[in-house]
Amino acid sequence: MNTDNQTETGVSRRRALGLLALSGAAVAVGAAPATLHAADVFDPASITTPEQALAELMAGNARFVAGRTVGPNRSMARLKEVVPTQRPFAAVLSCADSRVPPEILFDQGFGDVFVCRAAGNIVTPELIGSLEFGTLVLGSKVLMVMGHTGCGAVKATIAGDAVPGQISTLYRHIQPAVDRVASRELEAVTRENVRVQARLLRTSSPVVAQLVRDKKLVVAGGVYDLATGRVTAVEV
Repeated sequence: MNTDNQTETGVSRRRALGLLALSGAAVAVGAAPATLHAADVFDPASITTPEQALAELMAGNARFVAGRTVGPNRSMARLKEVVPTQRPFAAVLSCADSRVPPEILFDQGFGDVFVCRAAGNIVTPELIGSLEFGTLVLGSKVLMVMGHTGCGAVKATIAGDAVPGQISTLYRHIQPAVDRVASRELEAVTRENVRVQARLLRTSSPVVAQLVRDKKLVVAGGVYDLATGRVTAVEV
């Protein structure tokens, strides 16, 4: 790979991690961003850069954690507005766990976030295609790979137990993360799995890689805490 591209990607990763960390710090001191109010209608088109997109995504999580959600774009008027088209500012690859609803935990509404979900937040050809559509065609400017604490898919892969049906097909996608963590501790493997899946997105999708090089997209990582609601940065 071109050295300039590697440097550029590294800078993008550090910039993304910095934004995530700053957003997390705001939650820690109980200071939720006040850029939106309940009466406001959030326009995703107002976000023009990947940095703005990531900042808004994490600002929404800060509001959620602080109990100051504004629920933008959840009205019937907004529902009707997005019938003919959608322009989500963010794309999220998350676990299918029922306790991890991205639109809610990021305090977003109809047409704001393009969400793909699979147990273990794994990357498959079908999900790559979906996320390419969300970023290249629909224009999402941040792609968040998000794991969560207590992930059953990760736990099952670590254990390697026999399971019925097609459940074990998940194992091969998560096993690379297990192999990278000597302790095999659940939360450490969960974080590593976020890194593995984000890396796979960048290396398996020429579309995603090109968008990152063109500074039209940033790939970010995070882990959602089921107990606190907070999304913590994972460097990817």
